Amino acid sequence: MSDDGRLVAGRYRLGRRIGSGAMGIVWQAHDERLHRTVAVKQLLLQPGLAEADTDEAKRRAMREGRIAARLQHPHAIAVYDVAEDDGQPWLVMEYLPSVSLSSALSERGTLPPRDVASIGSQVASALAAAHNAGIVHRDIKPGNILLGNEGTVKITDFGISRATGDVTVTATGMLAGTPAYLAPEVAKGYDPGPPSDVFSLGSTLYAAIEGAPPFGLNENTIALLHQVASGKVVPPKQAGPLTALLMRLLRAEPEDRPTMAEAREALAAVAAGRAAPEFPMAMPQSHPPSWQGTPVQAARAPADRHNPAQHNPQPAATRVAPAPQPAPQRQQRHNPQPARPSGTPRPASASNGGPMLKGKRSAIVTALAVAGAAVVGILLASMLSNGDPNDKQAGAVTSTTAVEAGGSASMTPSKKPVNPPLKITTDPTPAQQEQTVRDYFGMLPEDVDGSFSRLSDKMKASSGGLAGHKSRWDRVKSVALGDVSQNTDYAYVIVLNYEMKDGSRTSERKLVGLAWRGEGLYIDKEELLAQP
Repeated sequence: MSDDGRLVAGRYRLGRRIGSGAMGIVWQAHDERLHRTVAVKQLLLQPGLAEADTDEAKRRAMREGRIAARLQHPHAIAVYDVAEDDGQPWLVMEYLPSVSLSSALSERGTLPPRDVASIGSQVASALAAAHNAGIVHRDIKPGNILLGNEGTVKITDFGISRATGDVTVTATGMLAGTPAYLAPEVAKGYDPGPPSDVFSLGSTLYAAIEGAPPFGLNENTIALLHQVASGKVVPPKQAGPLTALLMRLLRAEPEDRPTMAEAREALAAVAAGRAAPEFPMAMPQSHPPSWQGTPVQAARAPADRHNPAQHNPQPAATRVAPAPQPAPQRQQRHNPQPARPSGTPRPASASNGGPMLKGKRSAIVTALAVAGAAVVGILLASMLSNGDPNDKQAGAVTSTTAVEAGGSASMTPSKKPVNPPLKITTDPTPAQQEQTVRDYFGMLPEDVDGSFSRLSDKMKASSGGLAGHKSRWDRVKSVALGDVSQNTDYAYVIVLNYEMKDGSRTSERKLVGLAWRGEGLYIDKEELLAQP
């Protein structure tokens, strides 16, 4: 029986079916309250699902709406509402008269390079904004790019997107993304980050020019994943002025790719008939980072996030804090992930905060979670396990180091008198914001009570009150503040080097957020970005 004409949530009258995706069917509909045309996505549940799986699918749909609604951009399909009808969630979205890039390629075969660059620059502008909002799309492909009838291009279907800090509701090991367009690190079982989106965009544009994605369309999923994981891309033959840029977007190592913001600017240049700039590009200081958050990792208890001692699973002999190192040239324009590439966080199977080694040729894969089935992961891991175990490990901005023979590394900072709280009656300057961060950590761990007064009410509550704050710092003998760099207004990326009372040493890179309340600046957020 057709749903055509059905009234959803007492408001949305379904019209014709206009598409389908991984989670359901999309209908053109009429909003009878606001008298406008919308697109409504109907969640489809597989027959015979257990009650728990059904609940998970519903939560997933709600989560899709929540994430997508955070992004408002002229080149992204807007989500207006998440309606519920007969116990089922429906996503209500902007309606764009359009065809998908996938449909256009089916009809025309391929597109000219400059046309592809124009499409890519518009999509990249929306994705750069998404990364700035802490959202990773995770399923960029021709079917999710809409070519508007009047020339506008928009990205849609953030259905498997993941937002920084959002609760994961997908099943462990679920394959996130279409295999042919995945980045190599994702095919190996790592959670996607912004660089993974960059690779997937490159794969999509490659397919638009060459007629097929870089690794083909093999129906054998295991074989295709093996090809993707190898990261070996054959240079395009028809890309002309886009050739070099595509190969940069498709670099095997996440840290070697441009940011999405850089990709947008380079694609726009090619679309306008200019040469794509080389990377890294010299961005003005005000240029926003491509992403402010961290890749999703295994869920941890709140106390684990705030207790540096619980992020130190290794013996003291191998956890020596490094001396602060200067920030690399591209640090602020990339996701600040010093201990591993921004697109290659810990595998989904990791359950602790220990380090995850990564070879430049990705020679050894010790944990794999793909395709939602253990057999796929096992077989793919077997395919990838024949590399050289002596591959060079990727460098890190923050890493554990051994004490040189005959030397010693002191963690104890020189404690200076801490400034009184800043009294600020106008918008805080960057210098005042940075000083607030430095003053707060300069008080610790000696003056726990004083440092607690520098927290916002929200941060005090999330720290477990004064007792929780004291408990966190009770195990710390000393803390030295290393690098401090502004991420955005009221947000700083810092490096902390700890010496614990049990003699162990460790480092953390954190995102610290500030809040301006009344005449004071307060620490409002601490988010772990990486550990060595």
